[in-house]
Amino acid sequence: MRGRWSLAILGVLLILAGGLLAHFTQTAGGIQIKDVRFTGAKGNTMSGLLYIPANATPQIPAPGILAVHGYINSRETQDGFAIEFARRGYVVLALDQTGHGYSDPPAFANGFGGPDGLAYLRSLEIVDKNNIGLEGHSMGGWTVLAAATAAPNDYKSMVLEGSSTGKPFAAEGTTSWPRNVALVFAQYEEFSTLMWGVDLARDVTQSPKLWALFGAQGPVVPGKVYGDIEQGTARVLYTPAITHPAEHISHEAIGHSLDWFAKTLQGGTPRPVDDQIWFRKEIGTLIALIGFVALLIGAFDGLLEAPMYSRLRLPEIADGTMPEHSAASGRRWTTAFILSAFIPALTYYPAFALGGTFVTPSAFLPQGITNQILVWAVINGLITLALMRFAPKRASRSGIVLQSVVIAVASVAVGYAALWLADLAFKIDFRFWIVALKLMSAKQFLIFLVYLVPFTAFFVIALHVLHRNFSTMAAPRGALYLTNILALTLGFIVLVGGQYAILWLTGKLFNPLPDPGFVPLSTIVAIQFVPLLAICAVIATFTWRRTGSSLPGALICGMFVTWYVVAGTATQAAI
Repeated sequence: MRGRWSLAILGVLLILAGGLLAHFTQTAGGIQIKDVRFTGAKGNTMSGLLYIPANATPQIPAPGILAVHGYINSRETQDGFAIEFARRGYVVLALDQTGHGYSDPPAFANGFGGPDGLAYLRSLEIVDKNNIGLEGHSMGGWTVLAAATAAPNDYKSMVLEGSSTGKPFAAEGTTSWPRNVALVFAQYEEFSTLMWGVDLARDVTQSPKLWALFGAQGPVVPGKVYGDIEQGTARVLYTPAITHPAEHISHEAIGHSLDWFAKTLQGGTPRPVDDQIWFRKEIGTLIALIGFVALLIGAFDGLLEAPMYSRLRLPEIADGTMPEHSAASGRRWTTAFILSAFIPALTYYPAFALGGTFVTPSAFLPQGITNQILVWAVINGLITLALMRFAPKRASRSGIVLQSVVIAVASVAVGYAALWLADLAFKIDFRFWIVALKLMSAKQFLIFLVYLVPFTAFFVIALHVLHRNFSTMAAPRGALYLTNILALTLGFIVLVGGQYAILWLTGKLFNPLPDPGFVPLSTIVAIQFVPLLAICAVIATFTWRRTGSSLPGALICGMFVTWYVVAGTATQAAI
């Protein structure tokens, strides 16, 4: 019994270790972090993390910075910026855009929440209202530009990370608006056409739209300051050799922001640009995320020993013998592996296009990206169902459905409780880069219940066929885990790797569609499919080896993935 709980104990220890590392990193130097809620101008609830440096007091207000994430991200995505800003004496409000994180939907409403965020930051008595900066990544740039449009005299300078002035979502930039702008636009930006009207990101220096902002008559020179800081007309372009999603996990991109605010805001604490510790927090929350997976399957393992789950356990495990299972072999195995790995990737872009066109956000299905993933899951579930008859036959196990449901819910509940406690104790979620597992708000939980059924149905079908093709108790454990992980992820590894190889070689992603934003956004979303499906493969393989059934793992994966997606993306329709 004690051994069965050892993996859960390891998971708890990893969460504690990672949580402590993240906590001490983001509170270094006496920084306080508060989870704040405030009311917007239209009565909507807004959410943010407030970073308060030790030097900020009502008697001596400190400069403030509004930091905003991009589309389908949340306030924690800008942690690297927020931590380093706060270490330099700035009060930082890391905002959840409307319809993101814990801010009320719908997304895109009320200037993306930018005007409300700026107004709240200025209302704090610890903030010097004459020294406020704005920083936003991607759609977060349009958020802070909306704030600058609504309150043109309420900020002093801004940094746009992978964003743009002008259409489709911001006012046109001129030599006098917005004030003191630094643009960080990566050489391998996926959205160069959408943002600045150039086919290749490295050609942004030749964008007429950028010339209008800089007042240039020819190519803009990266690193050169145009205009005058004192007059509020300064402009500078930085072009690090990274991608769009890499901009918020880049020492170079963060360093450019630190340098610009040091030049344009007064009252901060001098510190070298290369003195950055934020990545320790990323490592900490990654360790915690790994601990979460260990805790989840460890809790399942421990709970399985309870008498109420006796029918779920394999009798053969108790007496030390292994059940016999047949799996695909030879060419049949190869065919099954290729189909399992590559059909999901081949259907990815078409399914997302169909979902974006025909399953638009509504009161019942209010999340656009989740709807696209839903269409992909339905298509692949139907394909897998059609191919099921070609998989090796397995004897079915009866009388385990209720036990599977109960133990799956209990296991996920243990993991959810761990995240809740980590948030309470350390003010963190479980994440690395754009892969993030967050607590759900009450509204998100209702959305979760709607999407749970179809996502779980997909995993019930997909994992049942996966195990029939590849899983036997006699197979070496390491080989079985590797096979199942690659069967679920290899297609997406090739898809994402191929796209970024093309981007590196040609300067742009392969995009056969006229929409300049569809393939870039979908490709960035696809990055998350690799770790997410790998985690599902680990859960599915572990639980199958303990029970001989695909059902418990499928139920856990259905809940886990639905929770992950619903809590981590945007809600476009009011609910």
